[in-house]
Amino acid sequence: MSHRLVSFKLAALVSVLSFAVPYAAEPAKTRVNTAAGYEVDPHWPQRPADMAWGDMPGIAVDAQDQVYVFTRAPNPVQVYDGATGKFLRTWGAGTLKNAHHIKIDPEGNIWIADISLHVVQKYTPDGNLLLSLGTKGVAGRDQAHFDKPTDMAITPAGDIFVSDGYGNNRVMHFDKEGKFVKEWGEFGHKPGQFDIPHAIAIDSKGKLYVADRNNARVQVFNQDGKFLEEWRDLIVPWGFCVTKNDEIWVCGSSPMRWRKTDGSLGVPPKDQVFMKFNTDGKLLQLWTVPKGADGLERPGEVNWLHCIAVDSKGNLYAGDIKGRRAQKFVRMEPDEAR
Repeated sequence: MSHRLVSFKLAALVSVLSFAVPYAAEPAKTRVNTAAGYEVDPHWPQRPADMAWGDMPGIAVDAQDQVYVFTRAPNPVQVYDGATGKFLRTWGAGTLKNAHHIKIDPEGNIWIADISLHVVQKYTPDGNLLLSLGTKGVAGRDQAHFDKPTDMAITPAGDIFVSDGYGNNRVMHFDKEGKFVKEWGEFGHKPGQFDIPHAIAIDSKGKLYVADRNNARVQVFNQDGKFLEEWRDLIVPWGFCVTKNDEIWVCGSSPMRWRKTDGSLGVPPKDQVFMKFNTDGKLLQLWTVPKGADGLERPGEVNWLHCIAVDSKGNLYAGDIKGRRAQKFVRMEPDEAR
């Protein structure tokens, strides 16, 4: 038998064996969700038919996970159960005019900023007025007047810090009785200057965080107004929420340059983002949601994201301006943490 014929038969045998004894299958790959996520609850809340919503600039969660929404509608403060979405109560009709941010202080009192009445006010959870700062219906720049104040932060001792806001580009400090202490800030882009201080928050150590919206940064101060640092070019910040673990949640949109048609930076925004930082400015988590089209927003989309709140289970609540609604985003834990 020739070498050529032997080689041919060996090649044929190898071919047959290759089909007869297939390669062992690769082991199945198991992928896990290593990142936390959020899914909208399209059935939250159970809003009564007569509880209209308008622009939704303010949202806050109390110690019982009751959610306070502050909306530009006839019933401006509406309270819902965070777990079930059940409507609980409403107040502010006929007395509040143009909602902005809403906050809950360490004692459970409710604070609102009204940009048309130029006041910051403190209420009980049932809507009884306890304290009013500013001169109702009158704008100005002195110790007794605001010009469209945007937000407030309250210390455990009761001191009040107000971001004053659209008209005055300053932060004002009052004691727990509402007596003026000091102020700082002016229009500009340098440290300690502002271009729409749109929100303000405080951590457990007493550091203040100011959403300097048109300058696309968060500025950090001590309570004497000393500039500590800035978080620049990370977000165009619109709203804050600080958890009891000192996680600084910020909502808004990605940094962008001014367009010729912009009256305010990022209006309209190019995207919608939630960011969580530690108190040193390290980004701990980033979550984006689709930007809805005007008048066609679907569940899970937001349009001009304005405010954020977090409940005891880590669920997010968001309010937007063009979308004119509050939504609950349920936290989905990483698989490895279960």
